[in-house]
Amino acid sequence: MDRRHFMAAGIAAGAGISAGVTSASAQETSNAPKFKLRYGPDLGTFRGHVGNDVIDNIKFAADQGFRAMFDNGLGGKPVELQEKIAAEIAKHDMKLGPYVVYPNFGDSNLMTNKKDSIEDFLKKIDAGKEVVKRTGCEGMLVVPGKVDQQLEVDYQTANLIKVLRRACDIVEKDNVMIVLEPLNRWNHPGQFLYGMPQTYMICTAVNHPCCKIVDDMYHQQITEGNLIPNIDRSWDQIGAFHIGDNPGRREPTTGEINYKNVFRHIYKKGFDGVLCCEHGRSKGGKEGELAFIEAYRWADSFEA
Repeated sequence: MDRRHFMAAGIAAGAGISAGVTSASAQETSNAPKFKLRYGPDLGTFRGHVGNDVIDNIKFAADQGFRAMFDNGLGGKPVELQEKIAAEIAKHDMKLGPYVVYPNFGDSNLMTNKKDSIEDFLKKIDAGKEVVKRTGCEGMLVVPGKVDQQLEVDYQTANLIKVLRRACDIVEKDNVMIVLEPLNRWNHPGQFLYGMPQTYMICTAVNHPCCKIVDDMYHQQITEGNLIPNIDRSWDQIGAFHIGDNPGRREPTTGEINYKNVFRHIYKKGFDGVLCCEHGRSKGGKEGELAFIEAYRWADSFEA
């Protein structure tokens, strides 16, 4: 059966939304079945239905059965709004995925042992842990930077491991998680972290429960594929997931990844963290938001 027409054929009654239902009726739907896994839409995903207010977006997502949210820019929001987000998330028994605390795409300073840059990074980690404590989000996401072309990679790896150990010392008392994101080099050429095996090696060497991986399955499908075996091999170091189909980085069912099988595997391993829906949509406006929900209903319809 065509995955894009699965909803209309099979689960309209259970989900409260189908391909033929209008956006207005979707907005009125409440108490839809809860998803098996904690897929986390962005705080602005449903602005076509409820506007730009992030609290209304959380309420709408919860009504559609979502059990998590995420916001890469959480740390830049006013403290008062962070607290409101945390309260609304707690009200619906949801979780909030990791936010981006250090998105470094421009230099190699952490890997080349540049003291000033390392101290700046550690200050960001120290400040960022307060956002985690305030909001209850699942941690801080770090992209450490680019590969240096004049220093052997093994030295760069050792330097990064030492920096991450210092970062873990900062967050250890508050049990705050730092997640490292490996990126694909097609979209992000020259980045130091580029795959699950390499990032697993680094986290294992850091050897601290606060240092984990965010497995962005869009990036890893491009970089090495073999998603399920790599999940198994890296399992003890995975702290969160990012979702996005390939090609296009849009919702499940739009590309080549069989997310129903991948989600089933993650579910059977007992994962209860956030799988952040870090992707675009194949359609615009309210229609695209409905397609987003339908895609996750299909992908989540695996047998538990």
